[in-house]
Amino acid sequence: MRLDTWLWSVRLYPTRSAATAACRAGHVRRNGEPTKASQRIAVGDELRLRSPGRERIVVVTQLLGKRVGAPVARTAYEDHSPEPPQLFGAPPRRDRGAGRPTKRERRALDRLRGRDLPGVEHDEDLPEDRAGR
Repeated sequence: MRLDTWLWSVRLYPTRSAATAACRAGHVRRNGEPTKASQRIAVGDELRLRSPGRERIVVVTQLLGKRVGAPVARTAYEDHSPEPPQLFGAPPRRDRGAGRPTKRERRALDRLRGRDLPGVEHDEDLPEDRAGR
């Protein structure tokens, strides 16, 4: 069975062409080696699938020739992937009609999102006479 067909049929990729593109880009490894979409897979093969921020490790337990429902698809492989990283909740939203954030609020939001620039002074870091208070 072709690798890209199996990846599509067990719902690890939404389309067969997406599975082919992932293989071509080097995001899929079979038994530790980069693989092509047209390579044949067998029961017992270990596949490593890279996606942004996550790596999935699956072992083939069953070969499926056509796309099946999600509950059946999960029985065709064993998932040995590490737990995905925990995401923090969404940043607080401004009230509707509150207008644009002030410079101070924007900097606080940037710090919260981890986008503050090193070496840039913030109002809280300035002495009281330069902070404009």
